[in-house]
Amino acid sequence: MTTNKFYQLIRRPEVLILRARSKSAQQLDEKAGLSCPPISIGERAVAYIKHEVIAVIQARIEGRSPEQIKCLVKELVANRTANKGGI
Repeated sequence: MTTNKFYQLIRRPEVLILRARSKSAQQLDEKAGLSCPPISIGERAVAYIKHEVIAVIQARIEGRSPEQIKCLVKELVANRTANKGGI
């Protein structure tokens, strides 16, 4: 049985507003594993998966440590391809 999942994609300006971060701080967080990286939506365009961004924000609100957030980010990114064969 195939489960269809619908994801909402958001562009970088909206992510920066939601996270209250600058573009350079967002890029540093992505490089450090503290924020999920964007996905390619075209030759020269990227977007973020909204539920991933919200999950990281929620983790920060809950006071999780940077190590815990890194683990969360790894899990979220791994889940992107978990059902790749079933789509």
